[in-house]
Order: sequence, then C-alpha cells, then structure tokens
Amino acid sequence: MKNKRITMACLAVFIVLSTSCQKSFLEQTNPNAINLDVNFKAPNDVLLAVNGIYQSLRSSNCIGEDSGLWTDERSDDTGRNDSQSNAGEPFQFNNFSLLPSNTYLKSHWVALYQTITRANIVLSNIDKVTFTDANLKLQYTAEAKFLRALMYFHLVRKWGDVPLVTKQLAYVDLPDFTFREKQATVYAQIVADLSDVINNSPLPNLQTGANIGHASKAAANTLLGQVYLTMATTQDQTNRQTNLTNAKTYLMNAYNMRTFTTLSTIPYTDVFDVAKKSTCAELIFQIVYKQGDVTYSSDIAANNQATGENINSQKVVTGVGGNVTHDLINEYETNDPRMAFSVKYANASSVKDWFITKFRDTSPAAGTLGYGGNDWNLMRYADVILMLAEVNLYLGDEATATQYLDMVRTRAGMPTYATSMTNTSYSSKFPTLKLAILHERRVELAFEHHRWFDLLRFFTTDELVTYFKSKSQADFGAAQLSNFSTKDRYYPIPFDEYKLDPIKMYQNPGYN
Repeated sequence: MKNKRITMACLAVFIVLSTSCQKSFLEQTNPNAINLDVNFKAPNDVLLAVNGIYQSLRSSNCIGEDSGLWTDERSDDTGRNDSQSNAGEPFQFNNFSLLPSNTYLKSHWVALYQTITRANIVLSNIDKVTFTDANLKLQYTAEAKFLRALMYFHLVRKWGDVPLVTKQLAYVDLPDFTFREKQATVYAQIVADLSDVINNSPLPNLQTGANIGHASKAAANTLLGQVYLTMATTQDQTNRQTNLTNAKTYLMNAYNMRTFTTLSTIPYTDVFDVAKKSTCAELIFQIVYKQGDVTYSSDIAANNQATGENINSQKVVTGVGGNVTHDLINEYETNDPRMAFSVKYANASSVKDWFITKFRDTSPAAGTLGYGGNDWNLMRYADVILMLAEVNLYLGDEATATQYLDMVRTRAGMPTYATSMTNTSYSSKFPTLKLAILHERRVELAFEHHRWFDLLRFFTTDELVTYFKSKSQADFGAAQLSNFSTKDRYYPIPFDEYKLDPIKMYQNPGYN
C-alpha cells in the first residue's frame, strides 16, 4: 500500500504499533508491524502502556510546558518579533499568516494523534489481560479515556471537524479514517469518555504523593465542565441552557472536591513554587518534571529568561526570553502583585522589553544548566472558580458570578468587583461583568495556555475580529493585527492531511 493512501500522516504510528492481520491470499499486511498480543500479557504491561500515554504529553509539540506556540502565541498575550528564524514559521502563528504547509502546525497535529494512538492501544488490548484486581483495570481504562478526551478537546477547538479514531488501527484500516468528523460527534465522544471516567472508575478525587500527575475525579469533572461550557458558547445554541447547567454541575463537583477552605489560604506564588508542587492544594492536574534530570527536567524557567537576567534560572542565556505583548502589560491593574511576579522588564540593550518570570527555579538542584523542577499545571482551582463565575453569569446569576470572581481578586490582594467598578480606569476598560471575568482570567492565568481558548469562548468569530482590530498595533510589535480575520477562528488542516482526500479532509475556510 503506497504512502499516499495512508489516511493521516500522523496515523503512521498506528502502522508501527498495530496488530498484525490474519494472513490470507488477498490481505495486505505491514512487514514492520509489531504484534501487540505478545506485549499485553500482564497488568504491568498495561501500566507501562498507560505511562507511555502520560509521557507523550510532555512534548512541546503536544501540550507540555513549551507548547505555548499553539495557544498563547496565537492570542494577544505573547508572540515573537522575529519573522526570520526557522524559516519564519513560528512567527506565522501570532502574525495570523499561518499556512497549511507550516511544519510546526503539522507537528502539533501529529503529536495530539500520537497520544490518542497510545490511548487507543491500551483500550483495545486491556481486555486481553487477566486482572486479579478489577479496580486496577477500571483505573487504567479511566486514565486512557481521560487522556484521549483531553487530546480530542484540543483538536476540536483548534481545527473544528477532525478525524475521530477510537480503536487501535491495523494497517488495512487506515484508508477508512481519511475523513473529518463533525464537531458534534467529536464532542459527544469526549463527553462519553469523561462521563465513564467520572461514573465508573475508582480514581481518587485528587492524586497525592507518587501519583501526582495522574488523572483524578476532580480533573475529569473540571475537564467535562469546561467541555460543556465550551459547547454552550461555541456550538449549536439549541442546547445552550442544558450545556450550561451541565457545566455548572461538573465544575461544582470539582470545586467541592477541594481540600482547602478558601482560595485566599493559598498564596498565589505557592502555585508556581517548585518546592511546593507536590503539596499545593490548588493544583488539580499537572505534567510532572524531574529537577536536575537531563531528560525529564523542566526548561521553561531558563527558556523564558532574557539576556542579562537571573530571576528565573541560574542558567546564563541569550535572546529575548519569553516575549510578552505590551497589550497584556497594559491590562494589568495598578499594584496587581501578579504582574510583579509574572513579568519583568529586561534592560539589556538587545532586549529592552518584557519577559515571562512566572516559572522559576534558581535552586542549586536545577543548576547552571537550567534543569528545573517546575511541573506544568494544566488545571488548578482558580481556573475552576473563574469558570464558575462565567457559567453563573451566562445562567443569569450575576450575584453568584461576582462572588466567584471576588474569590480570585481577594486572593490576589485586589479590590472586590463592586469596589473596582467605582474606579473609572477599571470600569472604562471592563464595563461589563463578562469583560471583568475575561480580564481576571487573563491576569490570573497568564502564560498558562488558556488565553486563546478563553477568547474563542467569550466571543463569536465576528466579535473576535472586532476585538483584535480594536487593539493598538503599537502593542504587538512586528505581528500585524490587520491580518486577523474570520479564517483565524480555526487552524488550517495540515496540507499533507488535506491532500490525502481534499473532499473528505476538506480545508477550513480561508486557507485554500
């Protein structure tokens, strides 16, 4: 079978890992295929395969700590002014000039499907293994489904209709999956997976100790709540109220699983403190990195640091570090301590700009090579609380929405919403509660890869175009705001995928 008949290039990993077919005269088989029947014999084999799913999250091409290109750099928070490095491909994201041939975009698509591949292999083979502990089997199944749902949630928000694969594919199966499934079907699969995790698994409410970094009931409820909230705001509005009600239910489930009393009992800086990453009660789900290890350490502190600075890491670096738009700098309120912790102005003559300082590890264990111990926080309770503010607003309960908003503002040492609205500087920038919640999410969760998804949820496509074009070009450096249009609601389907079947793998509008 020639390569041009393989559905998606990203599914090539299925070929290598897929089960060999029963032999017959007419059947086509891949001589490089590995027979997984010999690899799934005992529960420990399943454990190793599940660990492999988690391991794939770490990649910067997937959703690890260095994956901001697909999210923050697509938003109005970060970007880059260098339009020449790496053939200018990274610059295309925040310049809104993305081409279907962009190799970074393709790498992200492939990485997300590779994680799905690993999850499908576990789910397709787990029944072959005899478990003396039935709960252990349920646990591994739940973890695989949770991670598969997480990947599809990224895919459907970024690309819209996407291929939907829920089983391990054999070589001859591949042409059957060269088509994009409608968003509603993808969302239904995500909901089904997460509902099963919540209702039928023995996962703990929150993970502790050596299990930190694994799925939990709180993480599954958080994700499902966010899924329903996204469906309510971006999908068919026929079921908006039902989806909002479901979003509130699952977000409340997650909130009620917290082990702290009020958010104010947890200092904001503790969330990012390497020494407290295994004890901070605000954290729900994170990708674990190992301090001092050349392979498994975190590099985000060093990578964000600018020339001449040492606030993030002992590593001496060159370059501008994690660049921050002046648009974000201008949005911070006066005396917001989160600004002082999250960003810093670099005075080096080659920089003279703001860089990210939110993620730090200057400890001797990280050393001068920058082998940091930062975990990448995918879910935390301030996010849940602000989503509860959002969903209550949409349900018409502004009083409750304001209470949740104030939980986050109070923890940060900022005035309550009511008090802030008496300040003309605040009320003129954020004249509605909706815009106040969006603002709070921006400054609270800055650089944690939420901003682009927030913008897609808070605005319709047309509204988002208006929002971007109302901003000052001077606050965005070399990236041209004038490029932003309705096409930028979704990424283009990578060209290699589209060309396999231009009818069934149809391109998103504006990219043909």
